[in-house]
Amino acid sequence: MGRYIKKAAALFAVGALALTGCSATAATSGDDDSLTFVCSPQEDWCQLVAAEFTKASGINANYVRLSGGEAVARLTAAGETPEFDAWFGGGADGHIAAEEEGLIEKFVPENAAQIPEEYKDPDGFWTGIYAGALSFCSNTDVLNKIGVVAPESWNDLLDPKLKKNVAMAHPGTSGTAYQAVWTQVMLNDGSQDAAIDYFTKMHSNVLQYSKSGSAPGQMAGRGEVGVGVIFAQDCQKFINEGFTQLKTTFPKEGATFEVGAVSLIKNAKHPEAAKKFIEWTLTAEAQDLAATVGSYSLPTNPDAVITDDMVDTSTLKLLDGDIREMGEARNELTSRFDREVAPAPKS
Repeated sequence: MGRYIKKAAALFAVGALALTGCSATAATSGDDDSLTFVCSPQEDWCQLVAAEFTKASGINANYVRLSGGEAVARLTAAGETPEFDAWFGGGADGHIAAEEEGLIEKFVPENAAQIPEEYKDPDGFWTGIYAGALSFCSNTDVLNKIGVVAPESWNDLLDPKLKKNVAMAHPGTSGTAYQAVWTQVMLNDGSQDAAIDYFTKMHSNVLQYSKSGSAPGQMAGRGEVGVGVIFAQDCQKFINEGFTQLKTTFPKEGATFEVGAVSLIKNAKHPEAAKKFIEWTLTAEAQDLAATVGSYSLPTNPDAVITDDMVDTSTLKLLDGDIREMGEARNELTSRFDREVAPAPKS
């Protein structure tokens, strides 16, 4: 997805604050002094976003933390009576899947004018707020014990020495894992069959398919596995938190990127509050809530601040993909993974 990252000029990072009552609360229809949003990044980022928006706007913000796949499933279950007003974060492919189901509605924020075109839906259903590179997050102590070097290609993850030493989330719940699945589609000239075949081969090396996309990095940090397939910003966060034995590497076949998006939920109970929230998330000030919780993805606002912990994309080979095609294929492809890969016996 090179074209979605090359013009990024800054790093999205945020500071840690506690937030009381982060789960959804009942609200009166038409009352726009509050909102509840789905939040797909890590918990501490979600807490700060809610707290700082409330401070900036006077609107009481609550959130429910859901991974990308969980968010689509929950929105689908709610149908025309959603419990949420906006969706913050998670890959744009998830927002596209939600759009396909009629779960989000078109909204072009005024502040979207500041955001480069490659980070925006041309039809106005979502706007990008950050981007992140998919990586391998390796525990060098574990790998040294089993005689394996940190992987630098997808083929390296098929090494029999890594049996039960790889962790990845399930693509049905995690946008991170779906990014990995779609990477294989891209590397195999669009063949979904080839992508499923690759993960069938890797299956015996996977200790566990987690629900959260960042959990495999924590597993690697604790020494439960040798390698976690996660976004580079999450691996860097864990390194900075004390897991100094972790090492980030990128596949030589080419790195792919998630564009994290924000969107307006269709039939939101608090649409005006939601629109103000979306406008705020696109500002440099919001994206500069930076490094205190270590979200080292690239922000989309060119005026946001770069930190030393960001990925220097100029050093990477980048794969160029189509976010819309990725989003439209999500439901079918994750269903196939659930049927054909995850339940298979491990040799």
